[in-house]
Amino acid sequence: MNHSRGPLCSIDVSERTTESVPIDDILESSIGGRALGTRLAHDRIPFDADPLGAENRLYFATGPLQHSTMSFTGRMSATGVSPLTDGLLSSNAGGFLSRNFTGTGYSAVEITGASDDLVIVHVTDEGVEFEPVPDLAEATVPETCEYIEDEHGLGSEHTVVIGPAGENEVRFASIMTSEERAFGRGGLGAVLGAKGVKAITFDGDSTREVELPPLQMEIHGEAANSDSPMRDQGTTSVTEYANMVEALPTRYFSELSFEGIEGVNGDRVEEKKYKKGTCSSCAFACKLPTRDEESGLETEGPEYETLMAFGPNSGVDDIVDVMQSNKLCDEYGLDTISCGDTVAAYLASEDEFGNAELIHDLVEKIAYREDIGDQLAEGIDRVHDELGVENWTVKGMEFPAHDGRTLNGQGLAFATSNRGADHMFAEFYPYEYPLVDADDAFDKAGLEGKPPKVIELENINVIKDSAVLCKFSRDFITEDRFETLLDADYEELLAIGGEIVSLERHFNNQRGFDREDDTVPYEIPDFQQGLDEYYDERGWNDDGTVPDAALEGSTDIVADD
Repeated sequence: MNHSRGPLCSIDVSERTTESVPIDDILESSIGGRALGTRLAHDRIPFDADPLGAENRLYFATGPLQHSTMSFTGRMSATGVSPLTDGLLSSNAGGFLSRNFTGTGYSAVEITGASDDLVIVHVTDEGVEFEPVPDLAEATVPETCEYIEDEHGLGSEHTVVIGPAGENEVRFASIMTSEERAFGRGGLGAVLGAKGVKAITFDGDSTREVELPPLQMEIHGEAANSDSPMRDQGTTSVTEYANMVEALPTRYFSELSFEGIEGVNGDRVEEKKYKKGTCSSCAFACKLPTRDEESGLETEGPEYETLMAFGPNSGVDDIVDVMQSNKLCDEYGLDTISCGDTVAAYLASEDEFGNAELIHDLVEKIAYREDIGDQLAEGIDRVHDELGVENWTVKGMEFPAHDGRTLNGQGLAFATSNRGADHMFAEFYPYEYPLVDADDAFDKAGLEGKPPKVIELENINVIKDSAVLCKFSRDFITEDRFETLLDADYEELLAIGGEIVSLERHFNNQRGFDREDDTVPYEIPDFQQGLDEYYDERGWNDDGTVPDAALEGSTDIVADD
């Protein structure tokens, strides 16, 4: 089986020490990326670790496909205990970092401990250096990237950076790379902030050799010639359709469609797009560099989820206002989904939907934990009672779009996701929009036949996040192509995916998660029966816990005391 190559670089920022740890046996069974990060985290992070404490560890990892030049491979994974959900969580980001990461010669980098001083950690194939940077305290992401380029000659494609939100331990702070790409969900930026790490740079010329088949060039060519609407509008190409079928959260989830959609749909985004945008080595080029000529505002996006959170869910019908919210989140280092939803919760409590000036002020206050921003920085799960609004989260994570009240299979997938309300954990929603082949589609209502499909999608997404492949490769990477690229049987890959989902769940079980956490704040027909079927298919206990038999294949790595 093709897998990442190279040791684990373990970095203790408390002691300013570094250790190279051989992990060949884990790599052979984990591929790389999310699977590797999950196995390392499960065995090296104490089950009772405080997400914002020194004992939490953060893992960055690539996969074998980052050793190629194939489209859809400009991504990498980050894993740690989430300050937002209190569970084990992986997030991944696109951009241009992954090839520079592989140049260090490591398959994974671990950050542990906590620095008393704000530091940048420089990781190269020649060693690790720690640079105190007190003058960068509360610097924005662009300001930090500019410093690193001026002082070290490394562009933003060599960096992971946190903004003020991460330093101030906002529970949904992002880790940013390539300046505008995000390890977005779950607050891993706050983990770096709690460790006193402002940025990490990766550089070197020691990429390990991974032999990959010629198929990668065929896929690259297909991506370059695709007629997908995503190449013009990114994920916002689905906006009008989601609105039409009533799956678009509006005014803090009180409605399912938005009368002002014409002002914030994919066409409006495409009108503001002024050049092509992509990730490393990708010919699909679905990113959205946008500019408003009148104001001079430039940003990248908004993508659909950002558009939902700061548009309809906040009662905003002007795309420029949503662009400004997107830009602020990128500069301060905030997850746009959680931030937008939390802002929408506040707007609901104050009857201020559509107040763009207030929204932009709230984003800044959240990043710096000023005034009401200090309260909102905790996220909806922790403040909804004080605001007097409903708790629109799963496992503490705020909802994206593709509403499960309409798309019931996606609703089940939100509930079972180890990450919480994350549409990309199973990515079930395309199968309930009639945008796929009839043989693959489901009626959006009810759960009949859906639990096994949720499991299959969760499992294969582990493989995508481990290889590492962009989720938008779904129309290009078929079962036989997975087998060819990774030199493994498809059923074997699904089994690895299932082991990792169970390993994530087992970690979270030790932290108190069980069936009671697999829920959504609305009714779905036959939901409990669907959950029973899901657990049975997984081989889990009926209380949502994982028996030892479901953990076969896990490799034990004992954490340092």
